Amino acid sequence: MQTPQFPECQHLTIKSLFRYSDQDLLTLFQRYPEQGKYFVALFCRYNPIVYTLIAHSARSPVQGDYLFALTWRHAFYEMRSLELRGQNAHASSFQNWLINVTAMCINQVELPPVEAITYSLESASPPLWCYLEQALDRLPPIVRLILIMAKTFKWSPTRIAAYLQAEGDMISPAQVQDYLNESYGLLTLQLPEDIRVIYLGEEEATAEMLGGSSGGAAAEATLALSDS
Repeated sequence: MQTPQFPECQHLTIKSLFRYSDQDLLTLFQRYPEQGKYFVALFCRYNPIVYTLIAHSARSPVQGDYLFALTWRHAFYEMRSLELRGQNAHASSFQNWLINVTAMCINQVELPPVEAITYSLESASPPLWCYLEQALDRLPPIVRLILIMAKTFKWSPTRIAAYLQAEGDMISPAQVQDYLNESYGLLTLQLPEDIRVIYLGEEEATAEMLGGSSGGAAAEATLALSDS
């Protein structure tokens, strides 16, 4: 079995962090939440272990990739308040904690059937998905709702406008389309700057802010996961 190769692990920003200990990276992740590189560095260090554990228990590669992403999302939120320091350094190591998180997800997460899973690692690796989901939560509520209805439920601007009008929001289909045209740029602006550099590249990030589509596939993968 071959574990996936993630291009972000070869990015100079991430390679420069390889000298830091797990505890240092965890502390920096908690201290500087506006930066994403510390989480990415830990992901690059430990994704082979997590992927291998999940691959041996998953019924199919598609479900395995999906659970792999869900496991890292769970770790992402738990790490915000994680405290590893203790008398027994081995028992409190980040690696052991992550293995326990992985085991918990393997045993407790109910996976949908393969045909219902739209996520793929090629569209959005777990760290990018985590930060895209965080960015999605920070969008204005109306923009987030329209984006989810359009990309997750595949509703047309006309149907979205009709739904919103029934809820008391007098928005035309043309206005819905305007929101959609702006939504990816707004979403990208909510990403940490270093995440835009690592995953989109400076030029691509600039294009995305102007309404480009380079991040569209990743954003749609995020929306698909949020719905699952």
